[in-house]
Amino acid sequence: MTRNVGTLDRIMRLMLGLALIAAPFVSGFAIFAATWATVLSVVVGAVMLLVALTRSCPVYTLLGLRSCKL
Repeated sequence: MTRNVGTLDRIMRLMLGLALIAAPFVSGFAIFAATWATVLSVVVGAVMLLVALTRSCPVYTLLGLRSCKL
């Protein structure tokens, strides 16, 4: 896989991913009373973490974007 995610992008994705995974369990927001919202938040958070760990974003690849140096 080609790396297309830069350092700042990677850090932001890690932080957002962790926040999305933790939010349904620690936030107390009423939206997370619905199962679909909890599942959606955890799945999107897991995808963010996966992209941050692999440094490869499929959406960036499709759009021809890069946030890292060549």
